[in-house]
Amino acid sequence: MNLKYSKSLGFIAALYFTAGMNAQITDSLKEKSIEEVVVIGYGTQKKSNVTGAISSLRAADIEDIPTGKPEQVLQGRAAGVQVITNSGQPGSASTVRVRGITSFGASNDPLWVVDGIVVDGIGWLSQSDIESIEILKDGASAAIYGVSAARGVILVNTKKGKKGKILLTYNGFYGVGNAAKKLDLLDATQYATIINEGLVNANQSPRYSNPGALGKGTDWQDTIFNTAERSSHEFSISSGSDKSTFYTSFGYYDQSGIVMGDISKYKRLTARINSTHKVLDFLTIGQTFAYTHSKSQGVNANGEYGGPLASAVNLDPTTPVVVTDVSAQPYPGDYSNPNIVRDQNGNPYGISHFVNQEMTNPLGFKYTQQGNFGWSDDFIANVFAELTILNDFTFKSSINGKKSFWGGTNFTPLFYLSPTYSNVVQNSFNRVTQNKLEWSLENTLTYKKGFGAHHFNFLLGQGYYEYDISSGNSTTYTNLPIDRWQDASFNFSVPLENQSVTAWDGIQTHKASYFARLIYDYDNKYLFTGTIRRDASSRFGADHHWGNFPSMSVGWNISNENFWPENKVVNSLKLRGGYGVLGNDQIGNFKFTSFMVSGTNYTNSNDVIAIGYYPDTLENPDLHWEETAQTNVAADLKILNDFTLTLDLYKKVTTGILRPVFVPGYLGVTNPPVANIGDMENKGVEVQLGYRKNWGDFNFSLNGNFGYLENKVTKLENNRKFIDGPGFQSMGPVSRIQVGESYGTFFGYQDNGIFQNVAEVNAYTNSTGGLIMPDAKPGDFKWVDSNGDGKIDREDHVNLGNSVPKFTYGLTLNLNYKNFDFMAFAQGHAGNKIFQGLRRLDMSSANYQTAILGRWQGEGTSNTIPRLVNGDPNHNFSSMSNYYLQKGDYVRLKLLQVGYSFSDDIVKSMGASKVRLYITGENLFTITKYTGYDPEIAAGDDFGIDRAYYPQARTFLLGANIQF
Repeated sequence: MNLKYSKSLGFIAALYFTAGMNAQITDSLKEKSIEEVVVIGYGTQKKSNVTGAISSLRAADIEDIPTGKPEQVLQGRAAGVQVITNSGQPGSASTVRVRGITSFGASNDPLWVVDGIVVDGIGWLSQSDIESIEILKDGASAAIYGVSAARGVILVNTKKGKKGKILLTYNGFYGVGNAAKKLDLLDATQYATIINEGLVNANQSPRYSNPGALGKGTDWQDTIFNTAERSSHEFSISSGSDKSTFYTSFGYYDQSGIVMGDISKYKRLTARINSTHKVLDFLTIGQTFAYTHSKSQGVNANGEYGGPLASAVNLDPTTPVVVTDVSAQPYPGDYSNPNIVRDQNGNPYGISHFVNQEMTNPLGFKYTQQGNFGWSDDFIANVFAELTILNDFTFKSSINGKKSFWGGTNFTPLFYLSPTYSNVVQNSFNRVTQNKLEWSLENTLTYKKGFGAHHFNFLLGQGYYEYDISSGNSTTYTNLPIDRWQDASFNFSVPLENQSVTAWDGIQTHKASYFARLIYDYDNKYLFTGTIRRDASSRFGADHHWGNFPSMSVGWNISNENFWPENKVVNSLKLRGGYGVLGNDQIGNFKFTSFMVSGTNYTNSNDVIAIGYYPDTLENPDLHWEETAQTNVAADLKILNDFTLTLDLYKKVTTGILRPVFVPGYLGVTNPPVANIGDMENKGVEVQLGYRKNWGDFNFSLNGNFGYLENKVTKLENNRKFIDGPGFQSMGPVSRIQVGESYGTFFGYQDNGIFQNVAEVNAYTNSTGGLIMPDAKPGDFKWVDSNGDGKIDREDHVNLGNSVPKFTYGLTLNLNYKNFDFMAFAQGHAGNKIFQGLRRLDMSSANYQTAILGRWQGEGTSNTIPRLVNGDPNHNFSSMSNYYLQKGDYVRLKLLQVGYSFSDDIVKSMGASKVRLYITGENLFTITKYTGYDPEIAAGDDFGIDRAYYPQARTFLLGANIQF
């Protein structure tokens, strides 16, 4: 069956019914329900009978956590789920990985499903609207989502109205934050001493005649860090009757950053309405609708090439922030340009004569960025109907859609910040506007029936999905007759040569799916779940449109057996295991084919230039999705009445990883073709342990989780040994994807100390007596000749550690005594290395951290930090080596909260039903040996490279929960 026929089936079904797979969650999802139910994708299931690996969070678990992005509530709360904040910049999303890295070519982001709608993240969602979050971690539970599930599936269900009186709820907080840590950078005296030493060691004249007279100088970190404000206000109204329910909410979130908060800020407005209506005894209809508007402005959050953070770390402390007397400066010519940026008093901002390129005075840089921001408007909707047939059959159909508008505005004024960073020709004003529509249609038929001790739940489903119906345009005007960003407008008349307009359309793709699932249990003892999904995608060629994704899982509630004795030690025990095959197609569109592109003009016999065309890449009709086969075995226990323990062991094997293939240049293509070229496996252990106890008015609960992950690349194309990973400045790649090693492993030279004298240099010889490092001098690193060939080159690079943490953990403590409540939450990870790339290697005058004061200055002075020589002739600092790697282990007290709920008498006198006030501290302290700003490093899958990471703020908040 082709995609076109599948699409027709979907629309025919929609002519009769418009229903959704995500009708209102049943009352059994209430927190204190006797029979807890979890969402499993296209349905629900009793938790006691779940056979897959599913982690669950309820509204009560997350509603008091004041995060800016809702995905951050998952951090440290589910074993096997790693959540790393990409930066402390307001509005920054988090990197989420479910059971490790699945691919090194396609996306590793999990599939997000909100109320049945597949979305690309949940940053637009108000946290107070979340009713539950389920993380489908293993192949058996995630296989119902087929080709999109290899990366893990996260199901988010928003709140619905409940039968009863109208409830009006307010959740809000206000707080301030600041930097938890500053780097120990050299002051002016120390800096001048170090720079002079490097120059003298290179047989050059010292720059500073009297370093001690310079004093402390400028602390550039003081110019970028500020106190930041953060506030949130969320209102909701909900109610319901036997026939209808509704839930409506409105939210406002506002946050400024701790790094130059004037140009680092984020605002979000949200609105939502969910409703269900039982129009007939056998027919229920309803909808969910959400709107989000966001506006953000940011700085370079993890990059060594410019921006306030990198500049503050690298600028010399001898340059003043503001210059009040240009003639007193050692290089007054730097201040002669008429477009120099000045402060409000007319004084120019200081310019470093020695640290330049993209490094600029942060206060001057702020002036050039004030008119720049990005924005988005997202409309997300689901319309559904549910029809009950013959009591045991339920037919659901839903139309889901997301319409997004987004863009950005940038104004670049005339400015002069340094000889290497300026715009002195003409100003420019640019605006980009884009829009995208994605929609889907899904139909399911469910049969539920019990025959004595036998219970059946059978699901049949069909779906059709359209992606990237999009377009965009960009307009730029230059040489506007204005000086301020506030006056920028396209209403000015400028010559045509000063106007530039471009436009584009997206490449529309679509997918069709059929799926089925059988859930069976016998007497709540013997459990079985079987799933099959068949997906077709236009991203692949005709011979590989369709893929099949099966799964099976079983469980045994041993404690429900008649032979299980009642005891106070092991109260309940369930064993479960499963196997499933999942897919990943996140590689972009139409990578299986080749397109003809222009750009190769030629002349004919009459010397007339004609436009030429050529294929941009090589076609690959055999391209198909990645497949990840996952096995999971587990046990769930309740012990001593108060302890719960869940233990999972898993193995994920990904084959046919999608990735561009290296091809020689003589083939004449500009883009490398994509192929299924690699294999990788992840193995791990997950432990979740909980304890809950009540003693009268005192309630105590402690929940911890621990995850261990072992990742290994097992195959690359054409028996290739490794693929270079990301690089750092002039030293080239610092990590590899190498067969037999973990993804993201750092490779470089291992030092064996520092040569202390000439004799040690001369003693480091090969088998023929030749010097292994003939250019070395005392004070240089002694690189290990790892391959024993008698010389030092890139072949001596060895495994120096891995960027992906092996261990993740989290611990949550909750205490309640009468009207007081207390929560403490800590999380962290271990077993990884961080590459600290804070200093620019191509700037010999860039500042250093104070650790450099322990450098080698003579025999016996240091065996860890080499000598300083201007130009670094023996590449001590410009070679990739273990010198740049530090342990990334950390434990962080992420949240500490104390709350007080007013007594019923006081609350009723206020006309309310609940009033609670709380004080929260975030990121109060971190235990780590890492010397950078923050050990929680993430930038997509480029884990572990600190290029001037925007740190997370230490924040104190005052909040309130009020219900009427």
